[in-house]
Amino acid sequence: MNALVTPLLVSLTLFVASPAWAHGEEAHAKKTGPVVKEQKAWGIAGDARAVRRTIAIAMSDNMRFTPASIEVNQGDTVRLTLTNTGKVMHELVMGTQQELSEHAALMKRFPNMEHEEPYMAHVAPGKTGEIIWTFNRPGDFEFACLLPGHFEAGMVGKILVKASTGAKP
Repeated sequence: MNALVTPLLVSLTLFVASPAWAHGEEAHAKKTGPVVKEQKAWGIAGDARAVRRTIAIAMSDNMRFTPASIEVNQGDTVRLTLTNTGKVMHELVMGTQQELSEHAALMKRFPNMEHEEPYMAHVAPGKTGEIIWTFNRPGDFEFACLLPGHFEAGMVGKILVKASTGAKP
């Protein structure tokens, strides 16, 4: 019995202890299958058929986004086209200031963390990615590159979602 338990415990320990997260310079595989639409404070994953506007955002090695701020109307479904003009991996993650700060702190602790949500895109050097998002909640939000050192260097942008006429706050 003991001869069976020991290898099982070792295997379990290695499985639990091995990081399931990986987030370095390597490219991320896109999820196959449907996008999980989860309501966030800044909106919900959008449907490509509903896109009425495309906003191009460049990410550079000077740790800046261009443009550094975008303005949309509540209810807009937007395609964000993200171009990495640099030589290192960059990402764009949308969220509230508090959520992005917390996520950035977690990324510092676990720099190889892998995550793939519809409100984020990882873009390899010289490549282009996209996010399709419906901004169905008004407010002031942010986007940032949360790779270690990038957020701290100021790689952050602003999103203003203007309330639609007659919308409830």
